[in-house]
Amino acid sequence: MNKNRFGCLIVVLVVLLCFSVLFNIALVSAKSRRIGTSHLLTPRAPEFDEQTVVNASASTGDKIALIPLRGIISASRSGSLGETMVEDFKIELRQALEDGKVKAIVLNIDSPGGEVTASDEIYSAVKKARAIKPVVVYMSSLAASGGYYVSCAGTWLMANETTITGSIGVIIETLNYQQLFGKLGLDMVVFKSGQFKDILSGARQMTPEEKEYIQNMVMQTYGKFVGIVARERGLPEEQLRTGIADGRIISGRDALGYKLINQLGQIEDAYQKARDLGHAPGAAVIRYQPGFKLGRLFRMLGQSETSKIELNIGDGLVPKLESGRLYLLPGFYAP
Repeated sequence: MNKNRFGCLIVVLVVLLCFSVLFNIALVSAKSRRIGTSHLLTPRAPEFDEQTVVNASASTGDKIALIPLRGIISASRSGSLGETMVEDFKIELRQALEDGKVKAIVLNIDSPGGEVTASDEIYSAVKKARAIKPVVVYMSSLAASGGYYVSCAGTWLMANETTITGSIGVIIETLNYQQLFGKLGLDMVVFKSGQFKDILSGARQMTPEEKEYIQNMVMQTYGKFVGIVARERGLPEEQLRTGIADGRIISGRDALGYKLINQLGQIEDAYQKARDLGHAPGAAVIRYQPGFKLGRLFRMLGQSETSKIELNIGDGLVPKLESGRLYLLPGFYAP
């Protein structure tokens, strides 16, 4: 009986797979007929499927695009359509900007921050987007350090009273295991081309010159961060440096008092603000999701040498910090 059930299951799976292949072929064929053969030589940019979050309250085709930014911001995190999560974010942003029915964007941030360069790329993309359509930033549970860095690019910043934000600062770390090596009877032999080539080596103590060099690098990046906050929020830079921009985390309510945000509220308030700024009072709220694509499935399978799909619980929530990288993260995320 069990063998019969297993056999039936295999047959059903094969039938579904064949149907999916035929459906995708028919879909591609239909699109080819619509766009004409002249466009077949030009590859189409990847797009997410659209899903309605809140229905329109009036007879209108206007939309508000909800784009989330969750977890550690890193170019090392794989994307759904793009190679990385940063590329995925840019694809969603581009899709919202190219859709004439999308009147404004709500960026929902729930992130402690992450890599400096990845955060800066997303900040730049959002800044360019706000010049075309209003971008309302809603800070969820956590929008600290790199999460706040990105938020500064928004047209209007909103947070919950209990949101953890702030943490304006930069951190870099390395692990020193020199004493452990001594106990094990191990010694590191290094041949280097210059004084600073092994500057973050854990096998020895850093020299004063090396510490000064790294500290200057950190402060250079910190200067850019503070400069962005000062410019975007209209605050004196020196006041930030001697005050709130010392790496501390603060609540959403305190952030309003320090003028780091414009308003307190819930996500529904962010939707309404986006409708107001986009002059679309009855607009629906939509979000983008990766649809089922055979190519994506094969890509997932191809990424594993053992042809297994690995499930990572909490991927992007528990940071995997790499030694020697600059991060925009709260200090408590550094082990």
